[in-house]
Amino acid sequence: MGSTTPNLPHTAASEADASFLPYWQINVPPAERTATCPPFLENLIAKDLQIVSTPDHRYEILTWPQVQAIIVANRLDVFQRVPSQLRRYLAYNYYLRKAHGSVMNFILGERLKWEQPITAEGKPFEKETDVKILWNDWPYGIDERIVHLVVWTKFGLQDDPTTGDLTDKARGEIGAFVEEKFERRVGADNVIWFKNWGSLKSIRSVEHFHVMLFDPDPAFINEITNGDIALSRKV
Repeated sequence: MGSTTPNLPHTAASEADASFLPYWQINVPPAERTATCPPFLENLIAKDLQIVSTPDHRYEILTWPQVQAIIVANRLDVFQRVPSQLRRYLAYNYYLRKAHGSVMNFILGERLKWEQPITAEGKPFEKETDVKILWNDWPYGIDERIVHLVVWTKFGLQDDPTTGDLTDKARGEIGAFVEEKFERRVGADNVIWFKNWGSLKSIRSVEHFHVMLFDPDPAFINEITNGDIALSRKV
């Protein structure tokens, strides 16, 4: 598959600078670098450590065909954030946990405004009040024309315990919803969805799946998200 790279300066000097910097100083302006590692970057898993240690200009932005291929192949672990965006994501989540006790508490109280315990009013996708569509607050490193949304549900989406993947029934329910809500408006070729494996979920206690759309009408996105704005655009 082909790839494109971000329009960021790529010089021998920038490569040399990054080669001797500790990982927590990479992608940080010299005046903002700290001598010690910030707490939100301590004890990172290997994948995140590798990403934040990569200069932004070496990150390859994913194209729409690449995104489609990754999802069709169920290689969801391939998705990554741009290194500097992952750093911001980790920092923001660290302070969210400090302020709200957990990221889940923040999502429920501030983003979804759903009270606990979460109780569905109807069967899956039967009631509009059981579903909320919002921007993905911290999207992956993908073509800027791709809109990444998260569909949050008050009802469960059943997994097959033997495979860890969705059951055929749940997959059919999601597929029908996506067709009605998105494909009829933007075309099936411009829509793809996926549900993260349990091991990849950053928010485990609230059911959700992801929908990506290629170059949709902004008015349509504003309509279905009720004017939502991704947190990464606010902070």
